Amino acid sequence: MNGKTKKLVMAALLAALVCIATMIIKIPSPLKGYLNLGDCVVLTAGWLLSPVYGFLAAGIGSALADLFAGYVVYVPATFVIKGLMAVAAYYGFRVFHKKTGDFAAGVISGTAAEILMILGYYVFEGFLYGFGASAVNIPANGVQGIAGLILGIVLISVLKKSRLPLD
Repeated sequence: MNGKTKKLVMAALLAALVCIATMIIKIPSPLKGYLNLGDCVVLTAGWLLSPVYGFLAAGIGSALADLFAGYVVYVPATFVIKGLMAVAAYYGFRVFHKKTGDFAAGVISGTAAEILMILGYYVFEGFLYGFGASAVNIPANGVQGIAGLILGIVLISVLKKSRLPLD
């Protein structure tokens, strides 16, 4: 299998895993959204793939989960927000891993990506429901972000220790 095909297959696999992880556990949030575990795979896509493939895997997988779950109004915003999370995780990791090591770079880049998610949904929901109402979801999205970061670091650690050809 050539390199481009391998990257495409890995991106498609991660998109499917993002969708599944997002849909497995859905905890309703105050503003008609839901909390989920998809962020751990969104971050993993950012850490493993190039910015373009990571963006597409995270964005498509998350947007499909919203579509399948009936949150159609969130689909375009989710595509962009989750895709940008993967890009932030990619670049943040690349900037920090030589200075701090893999673990700290993962924590820093994942935290930046999760803050981007919180701000992205705050702005999107602010336009939908008003910014005062949108602020109600910040703590819930923060909890989702922390869980996604912790599980993402665990997932990437397990994958790196496996004998899977990830590069």
